Amino acid sequence: CGTYNWDQRDEFTTPAGDVETIVTAFANKYRVSGDCPAMGTIPPEPCDTFAGRRELAEAACAILHSPAFQ
Repeated sequence: CGTYNWDQRDEFTTPAGDVETIVTAFANKYRVSGDCPAMGTIPPEPCDTFAGRRELAEAACAILHSPAFQ
């Protein structure tokens, strides 16, 4: 996303041409269907949203924290 002009102040330029300052407001401008829920002001907590994937995430993090990556 953005205008590719190396100016970070306008990276959240919406299709309407305005510049959002909040990530969730920017993301909501790109919703194409009413079936897609609008994001709230605070992104959801991944561990709460995807509780069944917690074990997989912890295993992946353990690999990244292993001596091989130090």
